[in-house]
Amino acid sequence: MLRNLGPLRTVVDVGANRGQFALAARHVFPQAQIVSFEPLTGPAALWRAVFAGDGRARLIDAAIGPEPGEAEIHVSARDDSSSLLPITARQNALFPGTAEAGTATIRVVRLADALPAADIEAPALLKLDVQGFELQALAGCEALLDRFAWVYVECSFVELYAGQAFADEVIAWLREHGMRLAGVYNMSYDRDGRALQADFLFGR
Repeated sequence: MLRNLGPLRTVVDVGANRGQFALAARHVFPQAQIVSFEPLTGPAALWRAVFAGDGRARLIDAAIGPEPGEAEIHVSARDDSSSLLPITARQNALFPGTAEAGTATIRVVRLADALPAADIEAPALLKLDVQGFELQALAGCEALLDRFAWVYVECSFVELYAGQAFADEVIAWLREHGMRLAGVYNMSYDRDGRALQADFLFGR
């Protein structure tokens, strides 16, 4: 997917975890500025170890949300499934090993409060992988959304996190903000063939 976007100058990686997406972005866009957001201390430490020698990548220890402050995050036994929304039993049944293992208090920021608009050099990609918190995180990016040519976001078709927005709601929100659906990737299904979640690419 990344190779189809052309030469990006900036990648903003919300929900970076240990840097899996950032590593892929760095491979495809060796000269791009990468700004990652990860609120959990363990994954953040691993991100920093991976990118220790990369002067064009930086990590901000925070989640993105509509209002700044502190929030309780539900920490999954598999940390890449942690969420600011409660983890449902259905999530753990479909993806064993992702049940809640504890909670932590984290920092939440709006994107514009943490990253000056001038630092988002075009063309830019906004990636979000925030486990059901997509609409809230997008609201936290709204003031800078027009700086991005592309948005890449994981969305669900079923409730895996309590109170989450579904894919159609995220698609509608982004369409209202000038982004059209350009592709669907990495679709996952349950044993009966029902769609669970996928990665959605939006462009202007």
